[in-house]
Amino acid sequence: MTAAPDKIAIALAQLDPTVGDVEGNAAKVRAARAAAAAKGADILMLPELFLAGYPPEDLVLKPAFQEACRTAAEELARETADGGPAILVGLPWVEGGKLYNAFAVLDGGRIEAVRFKVDLPNYGVFDEKRVFVPGPLPGPVSVRGVRFGVPICEDIWTDAVVECLAETGGEILLVPNGSPYWRDKNDLRVNIAVSRVTETGLPLVYLNQVCGQDELVFDGASFVVNPDGSLAVQMPAFEEAVLVTQWTRTADGWRCAEGPKALLDEGDAGDYAACVLGLRHYVEKNRFPGVVLGLSGGIDSALCAAMAVDALGPEKVHCIMLPYRYTAQRSLDDARACADALGVRYDVVPIGGPVEAMEAALAPLFAGRAPDVTEENLQSRVRGTILMSVSNKFGPMVVTTGNKSEMSVGYATLYGDMNGGFNPIKDIYKTQVFRLCELRNRWKPAIAKGPDGEVVPRSIIERPPSAELRENQTDQDSLPPYDVLDAILEGLVEHESRVSDLVARGIDVATVKKVERLLYLAEYKRRQSAPGVKVTEKNFGRDRRYPIVNRFRDPGGPLRAPDASVMGPGAAKSSTDVVDF
Repeated sequence: MTAAPDKIAIALAQLDPTVGDVEGNAAKVRAARAAAAAKGADILMLPELFLAGYPPEDLVLKPAFQEACRTAAEELARETADGGPAILVGLPWVEGGKLYNAFAVLDGGRIEAVRFKVDLPNYGVFDEKRVFVPGPLPGPVSVRGVRFGVPICEDIWTDAVVECLAETGGEILLVPNGSPYWRDKNDLRVNIAVSRVTETGLPLVYLNQVCGQDELVFDGASFVVNPDGSLAVQMPAFEEAVLVTQWTRTADGWRCAEGPKALLDEGDAGDYAACVLGLRHYVEKNRFPGVVLGLSGGIDSALCAAMAVDALGPEKVHCIMLPYRYTAQRSLDDARACADALGVRYDVVPIGGPVEAMEAALAPLFAGRAPDVTEENLQSRVRGTILMSVSNKFGPMVVTTGNKSEMSVGYATLYGDMNGGFNPIKDIYKTQVFRLCELRNRWKPAIAKGPDGEVVPRSIIERPPSAELRENQTDQDSLPPYDVLDAILEGLVEHESRVSDLVARGIDVATVKKVERLLYLAEYKRRQSAPGVKVTEKNFGRDRRYPIVNRFRDPGGPLRAPDASVMGPGAAKSSTDVVDF
């Protein structure tokens, strides 16, 4: 039996797994273990479901995938017979015909212990109850003479699992996570961790993965909290790192030595970095050689071009200006200036010929009808077709550039400007687009591959937004001012506000109702849109799932209390039946 030590070194591997790449993920474990061993670590800890990649969604239901993960864990376990660091790693685990989200201890040449996740999240982007079975309340695991509690991710968001671990002899809490980014989430994570530390008196390690996976970005930002609630270590956000933490047993229990405390990009800076990392990993993990996008001279495409260069480097970004008769000279000049500032390849492909050919082909069908938005959309669809043709011929993925304000109200053309494989600003409202351009001109994230300095010309930022589909067009011809529109959308989308709530804030009721109607009508477009990075608490797709066929409209009147007169004697009664308004 291993004697209880007074010191122990735990390596925290904040790494980037790829869903389904079991061999590649196992190779990352081996490389991290070698690095940890060189720094004298006793234990190497990896994030939640690391061997599988997180979230694996329904892939985890495939028996061949389950077996591949188990085989990888067994091979890694055998390698620990060399006396190097023990490995704590997450994987799907089948036992008794049930599938669990598990965390395994690999040491001494074997799988020494396995613990299962208890609280399976089933809200927002999470759907774990669909695929996993909840485990029983766990006891601690003994590794190198120390009893570790291993609550997995959601298990610390309530107190039951951690309380059980403390009561059954846990000394240090090791929390493996697959916690996706949204704005300013780190404060919430730290507060939850401090709550569990305060309740138990045990130090806590919060280890998160760092990667882009489809719409989700995992920002890392792992940390350690000591028993007194103080922050001992803060790892960086959006970057891989392996950090060896040093622990000492004191009269009051284990304590982590003070370590690095990285400054985190938060607010708009965090959102920008998340968009860059999400785009980078989507392109790289899907093995595209680069990206192509339409650079219109407008602010959305300029921001997307900057993000693409920061994600991939200028040599992998191809920008194309697609002018028509309504394209202003200022747009041509601004697009060129933006491309030059970013250092990307830039081509001009006029679309007059194909647009006029399509108009001529449709003329017999449209005879007797005045031109309208149909003809405007032809321009957008020709542009989308050209960009997709470049993608087909040379292989780069098309980046689509519609912001969340536009996606909310359907201010986008199906099979036109909505064409593309990925949208880095899909969850960014228009007002934030302006802020991010201003921000990027004076700052860039540590992970960026683009140039320093101004990359979005002032002329683009200061110009009234326009799709330039007709003469002298601006977005505000058909939409409320963006500060008003975004305030309404934030209420309706992020907070499910009533129309009356928004009217009480001083917004015109007709404007609110118009935006609500457009929001519902555009659902069918959003279902056909490219995936994009999630940065808010409620993005379109994973978080906000509305029916396409939907006739409900908020009547906009005052909130009504439940009518007790219609409650039958068999109706359920609870403390929520009576509401104090």
